[in-house]
Amino acid sequence: MAAARTAFCKGHLTTDSCKAYFPFVRNDVRKLRTEAALSQGELATRLGVSRQTVNAIETGRYSPSLPLAIAIARLFGKPVEVIFHVDHQS
Repeated sequence: MAAARTAFCKGHLTTDSCKAYFPFVRNDVRKLRTEAALSQGELATRLGVSRQTVNAIETGRYSPSLPLAIAIARLFGKPVEVIFHVDHQS
């Protein structure tokens, strides 16, 4: 009998327990990008990622790595926690 596989979010947290800590992570990347009059492609080039990555971050399908989140925050001149925030209400 094969052992059940457990998905891990980061380090020791399982994906399910990670979601319990941060059920809804929201971000303001799209708002900041449009206010700066940047296309997804232009933002992607400045960050050194693909346009698809920017789209996935904006739609909440992908949470960026810490270095990428810091790069986004520096580019927009805002603290990381202002751009990426946990929403416990959803």
